[in-house]
Amino acid sequence: MSLFRVIACHVVLVLLGAASAAAHGPTPQKVEESIAIAAPPDVVWAAVKNFDGLVAWNPLVESSKGKGGNVAGGERIVALKSGGKLTDSLDEYLEDEMSYSYRLATPDIEAFPVSFYSSTLAVRPGADGGSEVIWDARLYRADTGNFPSETQNDQAAIDAVAQFFQEGLKTLKEQVEAQ
Repeated sequence: MSLFRVIACHVVLVLLGAASAAAHGPTPQKVEESIAIAAPPDVVWAAVKNFDGLVAWNPLVESSKGKGGNVAGGERIVALKSGGKLTDSLDEYLEDEMSYSYRLATPDIEAFPVSFYSSTLAVRPGADGGSEVIWDARLYRADTGNFPSETQNDQAAIDAVAQFFQEGLKTLKEQVEAQ
């Protein structure tokens, strides 16, 4: 084989390697929001503990209908006020630890720019007898291709989840502290 062919083969291999490295798809993103609430943890937990009760304290939710209750495998269908529906599946419910974890079972990427998330909501003891509510998610953007639009990219997904969490936590705080 001539030196030219050897060099040409190496150049092709390098270019193929670079192309495949650039075509990697989405990476998981993380959102974590928390809020301090001036109420004991058991009072705060009572407000958030029902997996299908999201409509009671998140103003972005039109309705939240569940089946299966607060046990692993339970589901809720969340209708968003902005339109669209998401179906969440409950993975773990820990009454004694005041937390539950769930995942997106059926996305609606036109309404909420996320193709998948897994999330945990937890109530913890806070300062001065109060509580801290921590809501986190690991998520993937709506468009899982290599070149997503601005409305379905990583930042759009992060912003949507952060806003959903922030609005819910803010309203939860207002409601619980007004009791």
